[in-house]
Amino acid sequence: MNLNLTGRHLEITPAIREHVLSKLNKVKRHFDNVIDVNVILSVDKLIQKAEANVHVSGKAIFAEAEDSNLYVAIDTLADSLDRQVLKHKEKNNARRHDDSGKVEAAE
Repeated sequence: MNLNLTGRHLEITPAIREHVLSKLNKVKRHFDNVIDVNVILSVDKLIQKAEANVHVSGKAIFAEAEDSNLYVAIDTLADSLDRQVLKHKEKNNARRHDDSGKVEAAE
């Protein structure tokens, strides 16, 4: 998993980087086919914003979160990404294990 972490009007400290990595490991734990992740953290006056683009095989998943605290915004973002990745994984498994194309045996 390639991680690209960008800060707009914000310096990315090692503590912020470790927090983002620990939260994104939950996404990687649920779905192994993550190609790369682009995370943008920004500050606009009193609003902290976190955005992420996750590229998985066949799809790009986008999520964003805003809060007055950057760490809470990152937590919310990770939860949203986790839900979307699990939904994508379930759809892929359902499509792969669909029995609609099989011919039934005659009784």
